[in-house]
Order: sequence, then structure tokens, then C-alpha cells
Amino acid sequence: METVYLETTIVSYLVAYPGRDLIVSAHQQITREWWEMARNRFKLFISEAVLEEIGAGDLKASARRRKVVQGLPILELNKDVRELVHNYERFLGLPKRARADLVHISFAVSYEMDYLLTWNCSHMMNS
Repeated sequence: METVYLETTIVSYLVAYPGRDLIVSAHQQITREWWEMARNRFKLFISEAVLEEIGAGDLKASARRRKVVQGLPILELNKDVRELVHNYERFLGLPKRARADLVHISFAVSYEMDYLLTWNCSHMMNS
């Protein structure tokens, strides 16, 4: 079974109240449809970084986010992930605001995930 690393935006969009912004609302709908139709075709993973990020903010929203990922395997922030983040920072020359994106990409690469599912890694997509 192919593996998928779920970045924080997927979890957030999955349980968020409908957004007023048309693009955000579309992302939410696509995410929910993917979750219902496709998630069972993959082995899903999150990381310690995702757990930390979904725990922030509004307590009720945070509880909904934690509930949806309950039972998913959690990838550990290990030496290999840290080294990848460091190397990506050094060699890619991305802006500081892209650091969180690098952490998620490093998890996916280090753990040899088949896919990284996100709405938020635009820094990497546009490099």
C-alpha cells in the first residue's frame, strides 16, 4: 500500500468550518472529498510537527483536528529529518517563512513516503 504524509493544512481543512474565501472553501471541499473517497487506498502518516501545529489555536478546533488524526502513525523528529531541514535551508535559499514547509518535506523524504499531501508548500512548488 502506498504511503501518504499528511501535512497540517490537510488536517485543518478537513475539520474547519466552511471558509468565506472562495479558494479556501474549495480546498476544504476537495480535502473532504479526498478523505471520503481516497484515504482508504493509502497508509496515512502524520509527524510530531503536525501534532504540534494542530494543537495550537482555538481549543475546540484543536480538539477536532486531534480527533481526526487519532490512531494514525506518528513519524518521529529524528536526526535524519533534522539534517535534511538543515541542508534544504542551506542549499535552497528559501525565505524564513518556508521553514515549516521544509520540516514537512524533510519528514516525507526521510521516511520515504510515496506522497506528501498539502495545500501549503507553495515555496517548494514555485522554486
